[in-house]
Amino acid sequence: MTHPSLEYVLVGCIGALVTFLLTPLARRAAIRWGAVALPRDRDVHAVATPRMGGVALFAGVALALFVAQRLPTLHGAFDKGPEMAWVVGAAAIICLIGILDDIFELDSLTKLAGQVLATGLMVTLGGVQLGSFYFPFGDSGTVVLGSDLAIPVTILLTVLTINAMNFIDGLDGLAAGVTAIAAGAFFVFSYHLTQQGYLDVAATPTLLAAVLAGACLGFLPHNFFPARIFMGDSGSMLVGLLLSAAATTATTSADPQSFKSAFGGLPLLLPLLIPVAVLALPFVDLLLAVFRRVGRGSSPFAPDKQHLHHRLLEIGHSHRRAVLLLYFWSALLAFAGVAVSFSTGPWVVVSMLIALVVVGLVVSLVPGLRSRLRKGRVVTAAEDDIRARNPASGRPPVQEHPVQPGSV
Repeated sequence: MTHPSLEYVLVGCIGALVTFLLTPLARRAAIRWGAVALPRDRDVHAVATPRMGGVALFAGVALALFVAQRLPTLHGAFDKGPEMAWVVGAAAIICLIGILDDIFELDSLTKLAGQVLATGLMVTLGGVQLGSFYFPFGDSGTVVLGSDLAIPVTILLTVLTINAMNFIDGLDGLAAGVTAIAAGAFFVFSYHLTQQGYLDVAATPTLLAAVLAGACLGFLPHNFFPARIFMGDSGSMLVGLLLSAAATTATTSADPQSFKSAFGGLPLLLPLLIPVAVLALPFVDLLLAVFRRVGRGSSPFAPDKQHLHHRLLEIGHSHRRAVLLLYFWSALLAFAGVAVSFSTGPWVVVSMLIALVVVGLVVSLVPGLRSRLRKGRVVTAAEDDIRARNPASGRPPVQEHPVQPGSV
């Protein structure tokens, strides 16, 4: 007999190892097929970089799930709940659409149609549906959605998550790291519920989260700055789909009436809150971009170099430090809900989170303040030099003491 946690570690490591080993092959295939991202004005990378990293990610996820189905405990995740075969099939479809986009650069409507197709198969045939969710306000507590409403709502939320993860893929290693953080938060949440008896130890959201986190961690050594390969749309759309599947199944897997915590049933809102928290950065960046572009009279879809990661680079952060800062904020948002929900002393956790927010703000803004102070000193010195050379321009120049006769 093996402990379930060891089986989760095993499938996570398999996902990481397979992805790590197959990424160089995906890179060679991308170069051969012309799936290469050429530098553009709005891009951060300065050299042509292959895409199609999603091929290795999909292989790692698929093989890890194949092994999990044959393990003593985790095979139970395939016997009840969503049809895992349709989840993998939807992932394959959306990865294929991403490969075509990496090679031929499909138009947005074609990609959207492919996203709806893959998501629709996962939701209708795979059974990954947001059938109900806990709502802490009002008398009902649990809001039950009929199939007529659950299917379009789940498809909409999944498509939004897919495009949000696609949108955040702007710096080397950013999308893979944020996905690993989000999947890690889901895993901690789901596995804690299994230890408390609210979920079966072999649950779909726990398994998907472990496998996805492992695959992204295996991809990061090739994708972190300086990246040798990008995950491309084949990867960003894939991780968005799987992340949404884990969130949806986690939302509907526990009984809200039997769950007790320091905040009552708040942990049951976590699967809905974590995607919002983790994807807050790309969503906020998207809204700011739309307002910014419309405000200056251009199209909301017109590209520019004023996204959050561009701003971090402009104020003085290096590429690596900008990515690490975005990791920090994503982890803080993702794991804050986990810590507060399961803590017996929630206000202590809240105080620690506030302290971390303050530290994060200081670390994020100090380079910009330092740069402004440095520029201010340079400008002041230049103005003093101009006034010294041209007294009529303003403040009189500094006068030297005249030498008195006979003082030498």
